Formats: sequence, structure tokens, C-alpha cells
Amino acid sequence: MNNLKEQIKLFSSEYFEEIRGIRRHFHQHPELSCEEYKTAEFICKKLDEYGITYVKGVAETGIVGIINGIRPESRNIALRADMDALPIREENTVEYKSVVPSKMHACGHDVHMASLLGTAKILNRIKDRFEGSVKLIFQPSEETYPGGAIRMIREGVLRNPEPVSVIGQHVINTIDTGMIGLKPGPYMASTDEIYLTVKGKGGHAATPEQLVDPILIASHIIVALQQIVSRNANPGVPTVVSFGKISGEGRTNIIPDKVTIEGTIRTYDEAWRKSIPEKITHMASSIAAGMGGSCEVRLAHGYPFLDNDTQLTSKIREWSIDYLGEKNVIDLDARMTSEDFSYFANEVPSCFYRLGVRNEGKGIVSNMHTSTFDVDERCLQTGMGLMGWIAINRLNQ
Repeated sequence: MNNLKEQIKLFSSEYFEEIRGIRRHFHQHPELSCEEYKTAEFICKKLDEYGITYVKGVAETGIVGIINGIRPESRNIALRADMDALPIREENTVEYKSVVPSKMHACGHDVHMASLLGTAKILNRIKDRFEGSVKLIFQPSEETYPGGAIRMIREGVLRNPEPVSVIGQHVINTIDTGMIGLKPGPYMASTDEIYLTVKGKGGHAATPEQLVDPILIASHIIVALQQIVSRNANPGVPTVVSFGKISGEGRTNIIPDKVTIEGTIRTYDEAWRKSIPEKITHMASSIAAGMGGSCEVRLAHGYPFLDNDTQLTSKIREWSIDYLGEKNVIDLDARMTSEDFSYFANEVPSCFYRLGVRNEGKGIVSNMHTSTFDVDERCLQTGMGLMGWIAINRLNQ
């Protein structure tokens, strides 16, 4: 295995320039959720070049490739990369800056796709040196509900063959390039969306006695709903209720007839999660009614919390230390962000780990989902090689 590890590292170095070029192509030509048609065409083109069999059009734009090693029927492992970009106008001045107005790979999915193509090329080249098969999942629409993962699962991505595990990697801007981070067990929160419509009676702002002010009602509701966390949630269960948008079409001297509010709920306990909508509905409706108005509540059910298989994650930690060295493998804390990879983890033992992309010396420090996010592209060499090494070790278990 040591010889095989060194060979994977050699191929990762050899393919780096090609994979970097692929990443830059994706970065320059981002497509939003459910629109990844040209992205899919490009991936298929590369798989054709590599001689890898695939099925396209899964969940509309998703692709599933297969690499058969020795006795491919013996065991299968799946490797996943997401494909979609974000509606953000890029402000970087790099030569590979997005050429699509107000669209940007600000979450690193360009890295994920390019890295998985690099892994695919490596594994296809050494397929006579491992037993089993590797499934390559290029998944659309991670950023938008209901997400591409659940759609691909419903269309059979985890069948024929059924993988023993699904492995996913995701960039993170707080860890230096060349390093990775892992956390066994619950790692990322569930996510649901809140949509409130507060209705009152609008009119001139100077005659409040004649009105039912929906802006005032909305303000009381936003403040009161923080009690969901501070007074209803078990302190041992991380919970977040946050509001990111409030809209009332009035002006300095006009009170509108209605106000809309949008927010999110994050937690780690499914039973508690199911009880939150009723609490929000009761509290928001009661406050509005008590102030002479009304409140319509709609909640969009999102992704479940992400639970990394403890045993598998422990093994991946060992394999990663073997590949990268102990100092380059760190433990992570739980996060309140969410990921639809959680659907895969609900089906089979899975692990979702983080790939470091930070380089302070180059000024690459911006957070994900920002207009200045970028990566130290050397992360691609780490990403493609490590994922290949993990796949081979999992097949050999």
C-alpha cells in the first residue's frame, strides 16, 4: 500500500496543472442550482477523455460515473461533489474571475468538481490495483431546496451497485492548504426556512391611531421568537432562529398594509425540530392578533442534520494522517451551517470532511459565500489525492 500511496501522490502532482485549469473553467462559468447544463456537459467531456463510463441526466443535470477495479461486484464506494454556484457578483481581480454577471462559485463547488475529476483520473489509471468499484456522484443543486441529493437518491443513485459508504469533501477557509478537518458524529445542523406575512392596516404615518401598524407588529414578533431558543430549547441542543430579510413597502410617512419576514431555523435534534413550527406559528399569530393584525406562517422543510458515521470517520482520520501527516489532520467543532449531503449520510455510513484552502501569505482569507472568496489552488493536489487514497482504503476494509 505504501507504494500505491506514493503513486497516488505522484499522479496528484502530475495532474495538478490540468485539474487547476478545470477548476478555473468552472469558476469562470458558474451556473446556479438546477441550471448546471453546461457544467454537466463539461464534466461528461472530461469523463469521456478519461474513458470513464457514466450516466447523465440524473436529477436533470447530475452525473454518475463508475470506475471498475478488480472484481467490481465485490464492493462499491461513492464519492460526491456538488456542482452549483451562488447568485453573488464576484469582486476578485483574478484572471479566472467569473464571466457570468452576478453568479459566482463562492462556496468552492468548482474545487469539489475539479478535485473529483482528478480523483477519477487517478483511480481509473490504477484500477487494476484495487478490488471493487468507485461511483462518482456529481450532484446538482446543493444550495437550493429541496436539494439535488434527495432527488438523486430517489432516482436510484445509491443502487446498482449499492455503496458501502459515501464520501464528501468541502472547502473551508479557516484551515490552511494541505490540511483537512474532520468531526465524527453530528457535524452540521438541520435547516428549515421561515416565511411570515404580517398584515395590518396601512396609511399615513402621522395618524397611527387610525392604523394597524404591521411594521411594529413584525418587530415584536422578531424579538419574541428569540424565546424559541432562549426559553424553549434544551440548552444541550444547539439551536438557531435567525431572520435575514424584512420587507415592508412603505416610506418615511407611509405605513404599509403588510410586512414579510424571512428567516432560518437550525438545530441537531429531529424531534425538537419538528416541534418548532407549531411554536412559531402560535407565538407569531398570537402576537399579531393581540395587536389588531394577523400573521400567516409558512415553513419550508429543509435538510436534516448531518451525522458523520463515527467508525468510518475515525478510519478516515487514520488514513488521512497516513497520507498527509498528523499535523495536517485536525479535529473540527460542530457547525450550524447545513448541507444536503446529510441525505446520503441518512442512507449509508458516510463521512463529510473539510479541505483547507486558506493561504494568508497570498491574501486568501475571505469567508465562503462572499464576493471575495477564493482558494489556494494547491488544495486541488491535496483533495484529489486524499480522496483517492480514502476510497482505496475503504474498499480494502
